[in-house]
Amino acid sequence: MGSETNSGLQRRRLRLGMIGGGQGAFIGAVHRMAARLDDRYELVAGVLSSTPERARSSGAELLLAADRAYTSVDAMLAAESQRADRIDAVVVVTPNHLHHAMSRRCLEAGFHVICDKPLTNTVSEARELLELSQRAQRVLAVTYNYSGYPLVRHARELIASGELGTLRVVQVEYAQGWLSNRLETQGDKQAQWRTNPEQAGVAGSVGDIGSHAFHLAEFVTGLCVSHLAADLSTHVSGRMLDDNANMMLRFVGGARGSLWTSQVAVGRENNLCLRVFGEKASLEWSQESPNHLRFARQGAAPVLITRGGPQVGATATHETRVPAGHPEGYIEAFAQIYRDIADLIAADGNARTLSNARLVPTAADGLRGVQFIHAAVESSRRDAAWIAL
Repeated sequence: MGSETNSGLQRRRLRLGMIGGGQGAFIGAVHRMAARLDDRYELVAGVLSSTPERARSSGAELLLAADRAYTSVDAMLAAESQRADRIDAVVVVTPNHLHHAMSRRCLEAGFHVICDKPLTNTVSEARELLELSQRAQRVLAVTYNYSGYPLVRHARELIASGELGTLRVVQVEYAQGWLSNRLETQGDKQAQWRTNPEQAGVAGSVGDIGSHAFHLAEFVTGLCVSHLAADLSTHVSGRMLDDNANMMLRFVGGARGSLWTSQVAVGRENNLCLRVFGEKASLEWSQESPNHLRFARQGAAPVLITRGGPQVGATATHETRVPAGHPEGYIEAFAQIYRDIADLIAADGNARTLSNARLVPTAADGLRGVQFIHAAVESSRRDAAWIAL
């Protein structure tokens, strides 16, 4: 995987290029903060906008060298491929409809790729990228960032160790209220592309935040959803994509579940919640209070597990950055994904040797997320019929 040895990669920061994420973008800045937090990366190149002048000015704002603030993806890939200090990986933070083409070109040019979710807008494109990353022996990671929280990973360990017993019920929800009005007609850039099927794909809230809820449920429980029945709805007049969805889930092994996703839940900010009930115990976690995990055994008083507290295991302790009682949240969880990706790249893609890097959401998780989105849309089109995943 390139001429540089693994030990060489481990002795320096990984060099990043970025596609998208320039002036006026939200998620690009989040990725840059996450990449820098543990000092494992440096952003050295980018095509930060589809408009040449904005690409150059965005690069200047981020202190990129003038000759590495590129105005086209082809120019960046061609130039970086010839440099002795070439980039190691490319971060793709464009609107959804460009994820496939940008990721494919970067993989074909020999670079690792970190792509925002969803991986692509179609199942066939996601499968193509998975196969390409395998052939090219390059890391293709998808930033399902909520799986980076320490207590999310502790919850996963509790379930894997059998503390809850056989799982029976899984409830997950992701509720926001910011799209309760038709912001896409009021100049809001983030609302415009997220509600446009030509850019966002076949789904609105289901693709934007429902895919996070789906990934979190499978990541924590270790169970795969076998079937779903979905009812997608659009409550804001004139909107082209769903802004609310209710689903029933069937898991392999017999557990049952539900998933609610909404961007018209007035009063909700970023309420991602997961509740898991087993035969022996249950747990509950909320993204808006991420430093606490409620754990209850049958017949015993519930326990509030705190991040950094004595109850957490080795994984959560390793992935905790500040002492107990100091809030740790969204950027740190995002940074954990980036740190795990750095370890995976430095290990030559061999996740089997790294306990934390095997938790990186990869192209396989990305494909799974796209399959979920399309299954939900198809189910709703068929009057909430059960669809196999």
